[in-house]
Amino acid sequence: MLRQPHTRRSLIRLGALAGISALVPMLGACVTDELAGNGPPEKQSALDVMPVLLVATTRKPTSATPRPPYFTAERGKGLTFAEVRLSPPDRSLLGKVSAVVTGDWTVGAVPRIESGPGAADAFTQAALGRDVLIYVHGYRESFESAAVSAARLSDGIRFRGVSGLFTWPSAAATFDYGYDRESALWSRDAFEDLLKSLVASPSGGRIHIVAHSMGTLLTLETLRMLRAEAGEAAMARIGAVVLAAPDIDFDLFANGVRRLGPDVHKITVISATNDRALELSSTIAGGVVRAGAADRERLESLGVRVADASDYGGGLINHDLFLSNPDVQGVVKRAVARGAGGA
Repeated sequence: MLRQPHTRRSLIRLGALAGISALVPMLGACVTDELAGNGPPEKQSALDVMPVLLVATTRKPTSATPRPPYFTAERGKGLTFAEVRLSPPDRSLLGKVSAVVTGDWTVGAVPRIESGPGAADAFTQAALGRDVLIYVHGYRESFESAAVSAARLSDGIRFRGVSGLFTWPSAAATFDYGYDRESALWSRDAFEDLLKSLVASPSGGRIHIVAHSMGTLLTLETLRMLRAEAGEAAMARIGAVVLAAPDIDFDLFANGVRRLGPDVHKITVISATNDRALELSSTIAGGVVRAGAADRERLESLGVRVADASDYGGGLINHDLFLSNPDVQGVVKRAVARGAGGA
């Protein structure tokens, strides 16, 4: 959290070159079984074959006609659906090297935007009855950076279903933490509307959610609402819920988890006691520890699965490991596999 401009991307790119090879040999005893590898990954994701990202957003569109940057940091009027065409990275050796400098996935075009009461159903129809992976981003993210992160996540775990993004109105600015937090919470009703539409589809698959940082607060609060209003039948359609580096007051997190009752077993928390961004967030919050930086035993006492990634950090921040470290991405992949099977 509260990082200087461009720091996040530079750390991820450096980690892709140096962090993986330097840190893989040293796997400390505190790392949980969730970080144990299970064989070689698949060679290709569904997103790599058809690079289309389904987006639901509470951001305000830049104009009636889709044009870059497509969505602003302002709050829109309800939910908007967008179909995003992505440009995949160059898979050649030269392309992989140049990607460290220039980036990888990019937003190519947004040919379709639909706002209003039909937006949630439009997303559901576009999913075509397949399993869906929805990424919910964290603090200080633009529409474009959130879309790229969603693509990197889905491609990184070789997801075979539909890739989705729920993006809320982050100001994408270092000193707008308060605005971002309020915008995330303001987006709960819209996110619930999307989930209700997806779980109500008779031909739909399972819905998997991966949320990061401040996005985990939005996700946890929305799932509480969904369970209270739509019941266990709706929650049965929810597969894996992965909360990466949750930027939530631990006591608030504990209350939210308890409200989910037996659905707590769907949750996997990726934590790191050396997450510098969460340390700063804790300082801002008066010293209360954030859930993503809590001790593993304290988190496990709530009934959630925990992957302690403290020994996998390759940079100064250690806040985006699920996007940059293949072992941590393996945690997400296995959680989704369990969720797809209803485990």
